[in-house]
Amino acid sequence: MASFGQVLSGAEVLEDGLALDVPESWHQGRTAYGGFSAALTLAVAQQAGGEGLPPLRSAQMAMMAPVNGGVEVRARIERAGRNAIWISSAIHGEKGLAFSASFVFMGAVESALHINERPVPEGLVPADEAHPVAYTRHTPAFLASHFETRHALPPSAERRPEMCRWVRLAERDGIDPMVELLLVGDALPPGVMPLMHAAVPVSTMHWQVNLLTPAPRTRDGWWLMRSIGDYAEKGCSSEREATWNASGEPVMAGMQSIALFG
Repeated sequence: MASFGQVLSGAEVLEDGLALDVPESWHQGRTAYGGFSAALTLAVAQQAGGEGLPPLRSAQMAMMAPVNGGVEVRARIERAGRNAIWISSAIHGEKGLAFSASFVFMGAVESALHINERPVPEGLVPADEAHPVAYTRHTPAFLASHFETRHALPPSAERRPEMCRWVRLAERDGIDPMVELLLVGDALPPGVMPLMHAAVPVSTMHWQVNLLTPAPRTRDGWWLMRSIGDYAEKGCSSEREATWNASGEPVMAGMQSIALFG
């Protein structure tokens, strides 16, 4: 059962990327877990950017087809400005393009504007006091194999389109902190799942994240994650996401478009 760091170190190096086999322990249904694919494309984009690449500040990712079996991950610089660099990255499988990503890397600039309207949820249970999430036969392979998750809010009798959990990787060695954040960032089920049967298939179509720090750090590997479904109609759900570190500092904001097949 290869960790993400082992997957990277064992990949074949290409001129502009990597070639590898996706381990089944990183599957979510018939495709790779979305955070795995996102982290792969980011790792290859960082290689394309080379030394001196500024921190990642924003990413847009499209999940177009199953990512499984033998794949090639390639990246190229699309534009390098004075302070920002745009890099595209994609995963191709046997049937062609399966996953694409667009990354923006940007250095810090002086600004008089300081806004932080992203407080942690009220009633938050600290990670060291939180109860583990019980995994079932519906739990995706990647989650049971590579992640530890805990309930971050007290139990509620009210069913809400919201998920809030503490999440950490079981094995974090050899992973860039920004790559780790994307690898963890898609680990929550959609916020609408508490209103649905666990067996109903769901699939992410688009995922966008904005990084709120140039250097993500946390304590003991724990990240606080929240996903809220604020709209669902005709098989599509719009999801708002937020991630904080163990000290309650916001580190990532996101949005997903989810297909619901039931």
